[in-house]
Amino acid sequence: MSADIVLHSLAALAYLLLSLSIWRPILQQKSLSQTGSVKQVCILATLLLHGIAVHWALIYPDHLKLNWSLGLSITIWLGMIVFWIESRLNKLDGLLLLLLPIATLICLLAAFFPPGTNSLVIPSHSHQFKLHLLASLFAYSLIAIAAIQAFLMTALDQYLHKPVNFQENAGLLSRILEAQPPLMLQERILFRLIWIGFSVLTLSIITGSMVSLSQTSQILPFDHKTFFTLLSWLVFGVLLLGRSLWGWRGRLALRWTLVGFALLMLAYTGTRFIFEVVLNKGIA
Repeated sequence: MSADIVLHSLAALAYLLLSLSIWRPILQQKSLSQTGSVKQVCILATLLLHGIAVHWALIYPDHLKLNWSLGLSITIWLGMIVFWIESRLNKLDGLLLLLLPIATLICLLAAFFPPGTNSLVIPSHSHQFKLHLLASLFAYSLIAIAAIQAFLMTALDQYLHKPVNFQENAGLLSRILEAQPPLMLQERILFRLIWIGFSVLTLSIITGSMVSLSQTSQILPFDHKTFFTLLSWLVFGVLLLGRSLWGWRGRLALRWTLVGFALLMLAYTGTRFIFEVVLNKGIA
């Protein structure tokens, strides 16, 4: 058993234990306890363990190796780092109710489906491609965290408009939603994530164009990844323009965020999953 499988398994276990600790008061019908310094240190230690697992799986002496599950692992790892930094400024403990179980599941997927012979191999001397890959993964991570937050905000918005129905039919759901940060705070953080994610995604497109120009003499390759990435970039660009000019917010902004995220995930993770797992063959 390779080191990255062991490390991802240990990271999954650590995330699971953290999940149980934060879910306990919710399941016991109590208020969510604030994340203290000890738990913050535990989260940071888990992120370090997860980072080592990503390093072992991704980096080889003469190349980088990446597949769909490792891409998800890197995405949630970077996203959790962003959350940890943001949580030092705002109280966002309620978001951990979803982020920690998601991180547990993704680390398990990375352990069960490690990079293999069908994975994407990137020569280490290709510095432009490595910069493009780093920018892409960071953009995906930010937008993925924004999408998770958009899901929560959508549920919270419905809960606030129909509190009686939620309280009668879903006591657990009510406690989860009541533990979330206020909608106004979440909206500010959401658009901050989208602005940064859109900027990094723009950098990813520019560096991708440089790589394509140097390798194929084309500014942009005509393939599914480019198509879905540009569509996602356009969706987020229109959303941010609408926010600046017309004050778009609420449900409209949430829908645009989820559509943009879905397109971005189709650009890489979804297609690699289909080809590597379902069809059992790699793609470039």
